[in-house]
This record gives sequence, C-alpha cells and structure tokens, in this order.
Amino acid sequence: MEILRTRAAMRAYRQTHRDARLGLVPTMGYLHDGHLALMKTAAAHAERVVASIFVNPTQFGPGEDLDRYPRDEAGDLAKCEAAGCAAVFLPSVAEMYPPGAATRVEVPPLAEHLCGASRPTHFAGVCTVVCLLFNVTGCDVAVFGEKDYQQLAIIRRMARDLALPVEVVGHPIVREADGLAMSSRNAYLSPEQRREAVALSAALAEARAKFEAGERDAEALRAVMRARIEAAAGGEIDYVEVVDAEALRPIDGAIERPARAALAVRFGATRLIDNAALT
Repeated sequence: MEILRTRAAMRAYRQTHRDARLGLVPTMGYLHDGHLALMKTAAAHAERVVASIFVNPTQFGPGEDLDRYPRDEAGDLAKCEAAGCAAVFLPSVAEMYPPGAATRVEVPPLAEHLCGASRPTHFAGVCTVVCLLFNVTGCDVAVFGEKDYQQLAIIRRMARDLALPVEVVGHPIVREADGLAMSSRNAYLSPEQRREAVALSAALAEARAKFEAGERDAEALRAVMRARIEAAAGGEIDYVEVVDAEALRPIDGAIERPARAALAVRFGATRLIDNAALT
C-alpha cells in the first residue's frame, strides 16, 4: 500500500495506474467498521481503491470540534492496508488549501434544512474538499455512507451539476449491535451517553414501523421520534424531521413521495445524526 501526502504524488500515482478504474473512499480518519465497509464496496466497483484521510477544517464551524476530532494515523493506515486499499492519500491542510485558496463550491437548495440550518458553512466546506479530492485523485467512483444522507445527496447533485466524471455510490448505514449508527464521534460519548444514544435508532425504527403500518402524516411521525428521544433524558434535540428524499425539504401534511426521517441530537458536546428511508 502506498502512502501519498502531496497532490503531485497522488496525481503521479493516478497517471501510473491510468488504465485502472479507481475507487475513492473519502474519510476524516479514526476509522471504524463503517469506513471499512465503504472500502469493500469501492473494491466491488473499481480495480484499485484509494482512501483519503483528511480532517477538513473548512467544514467545521466556530466552536465545533476541529481541534479535538479524534485522530489515529498509524491505526488508520493499518486498517486501510488490511482492507485492501492500494493507496492512501494523506495530505496536510496546506497541501489541500495553499495560501490564497479562495474558491468554495456550494449547493444551496439542498443545504438549507437539516444539518445545514444549524451548521450554515458546513456543506460548502464538504463540497469544496470533495470536489478537490475528485480532481486530485482522478477517481472514477467514490463511496459515501448514507448515515450522512444530506451530504450524499449534496455530493450527488454537485457531481451532476458540474458534470464531474465520478460515479457517486451510497452505502447503507453500518450500525453497532444495539442499533447505534457507527461514527468516529461515538468515541466522545460517556458510558451513560452511549446508552442514551441508542434512542436515535430506536426513534427512527418506531417512525418507520408507524409508516409501514400506514401512517402518512409527517408531523405525527415527527412526534413519535421526539417522544422517544425525550424519553431517553439526556439528549438535546437539534432537529427531528421528515423531508422529501430528493429535495430535502420538510414535508407538511401527508407523505406522498419517497421521504427520509432524519434527526440530530446532542449528548453533551457530541452531536450525532441518523436517518431512515420512508418509502
């Protein structure tokens, strides 16, 4: 497995393997089994898999957890190699954003609600770094987890709108045995918060069960999720929503098209997100 720390090294690697279909798995490191599942999916779509590890400062807002975001470079590289990655792109901040870098990429219509409402600069940072990664790696396919459903939808729209020659593949949410969605931020949780956090997946499961039983009123489903989270006592709700699966706008009244139940809850300083399809 090759370790590439500069744009030039990454581009040279791509040129050396220009005839191979290349799959990219963008990550911020501190890898878990969810990331490894993305790598496995990438391997099914490409001949060579490159993982990127980069804690992207432009997607963190003031007061967020950039400085304390968990990092484990040696452990991450060992996991990438065990997962069969051909290379890891591991750039510095200065390498990704040279002095004077001023361009930002945004998809405003899809970033208005959900996480975009409380993190207004987040998705501009995500789109910018992902566009950079697509261009620098020259990947043919990139795999993203559906836990960050809004991110996945925005990246798909960005790739479509900018005619980027990259197939964007979504991977189903990977969960712990008790249902909690795998996330690097789970490491922040105290034992008590970890027990309480199971309320997220439980709330989504209850809403989905109501939907499958025939409930189509979006507000009724929101109420089901709120009640389950509030019963857990300890989580502070950022949002509990039912949105159109494509436009990502909150649904008023009856659900008549594919929808997504989505929520974000803070446990102390740790903000967790989760979602489920309603189709």
